[in-house]
Amino acid sequence: MAQDSQRIVIPEALQLSRDDIGVQFALMWEFVKAPLIVPLLQLGVVICLIMSLMLFCERVYMGIVIVLVKLFWKKPEERYNWQALQEDMESGNSDFPAVLIQIPMFNEREVYKLSIGAASNLSWPADRLVIQVLDDSTDPEIKQMVELECQRWASKGINIRYQIRENRVGYKAGALKEGLKRSYAKHCEYVAIFDADFQPEPDYLRRAIPFLVNNPEIALVQGRWRFVNANECLLTRMQEMSLDYHFTVEQEVGSATHAFFGFNGTAGVWRIAAINEAGGWKDRTTVEDMDLAVRASLRGWKFVYLGDLQVKSELPSTFKAFRFQQHRWSCGPANLFRKMVMEIVRNKKVRFWKKVYVIYSFFFVRKIIAHMVTFIFYCVVLPLTILVPEVQVPIWGAVYIPSVITILNSVGTPRSIHLLFYWILFENVMSLHRTKATLIGLLEAGRVNEWVVTEKLGNTLQKVADAAKNKTSAAKAVKRHRFRFAER
Repeated sequence: MAQDSQRIVIPEALQLSRDDIGVQFALMWEFVKAPLIVPLLQLGVVICLIMSLMLFCERVYMGIVIVLVKLFWKKPEERYNWQALQEDMESGNSDFPAVLIQIPMFNEREVYKLSIGAASNLSWPADRLVIQVLDDSTDPEIKQMVELECQRWASKGINIRYQIRENRVGYKAGALKEGLKRSYAKHCEYVAIFDADFQPEPDYLRRAIPFLVNNPEIALVQGRWRFVNANECLLTRMQEMSLDYHFTVEQEVGSATHAFFGFNGTAGVWRIAAINEAGGWKDRTTVEDMDLAVRASLRGWKFVYLGDLQVKSELPSTFKAFRFQQHRWSCGPANLFRKMVMEIVRNKKVRFWKKVYVIYSFFFVRKIIAHMVTFIFYCVVLPLTILVPEVQVPIWGAVYIPSVITILNSVGTPRSIHLLFYWILFENVMSLHRTKATLIGLLEAGRVNEWVVTEKLGNTLQKVADAAKNKTSAAKAVKRHRFRFAER
């Protein structure tokens, strides 16, 4: 009886069958669809079409300009005064400026030898070169490994300094800023920055520095990233397609038309005087490199991008590492736009059209609209129009514009044109993360200054494959099969 008394009695009027519940939902849907859902969805379609047109015009403009640049523009060596630096038997190496190489690191177990070795092999007079390894590692074992590697190169006559800090204040920007304050770096005129996985060719400085020496208005010479692990898996192939467009088109067009583009944070050489004039490194956002570039440009400095000056680097080969990297790359520019838009508007040193380019093209369309329209339009609005047939999307907005944008994005990597279908799916998935990060940056929400260092694996996977080859024939087949499956 006690159990019966505890039972909940449902009135017969509320005991609806599943069919009745479905009917109720259908009636509610029809009740709110016409006065609420349809107008809101139509408004969403209009807004998304406007954003699509903005992105379409930007891509077409970039496509036209890059064709003109390739066909008619002079090469950087012809647009600017470029003369190779020569060693003089009488004056020795005095004609070569003093250059500081900065290599920021954080727990780079797999790749620390790559950048240190490449920097130590740069073709530049030893007495005019200082290599500075800025190690913010928290792992004592890795710290010791990096320090021993520096000592090994120092024993060979390389002027290399191992530098650590008591804390990670400012992250990468803080490390670079502290490095420039060292007494042994005060006499250097230029600073080249390479992340731990970057491997410049020996002639890197000999090709880049003459632009700075012979053209006092130039503050930055940026090289192009070349990815050593692009063929590792489908994830790295997708990244290569996106980044190749950035370097092949966006950086090239910005350099040729406005002598401005975003510093990529590595594989570039700065004039130290320009860094100081722009206010030095700041850690107010997670894109300290872009922050410095915009501030230097507002003071009238020019940038040069060299597409044929390529530096080997590594792409994130795990989705977790890639997602954290994309959060930083999407959140940081949006937050920087919020902080600097009025400063750009009020600036008196740069011409009007350069302001328009920086605010509208560089920031608003590429860093904000591109992420939002991909997610809101293609992942939300278009699928909803299937449920609401009263809302029509013109074919030019649903098919033609996206097709042209996709084709234009693929010009940077012709060898991957057959992967466009996967790239579209990949970009749609990532648009959710990028849109969220962009909104966090614009609103300065909780994770706005989150900095997670991108994990690098170096040649770890190659070592696994090589180890598998040394096993017996039976074990070899099993190991190779497992490796290929994991790689895919």
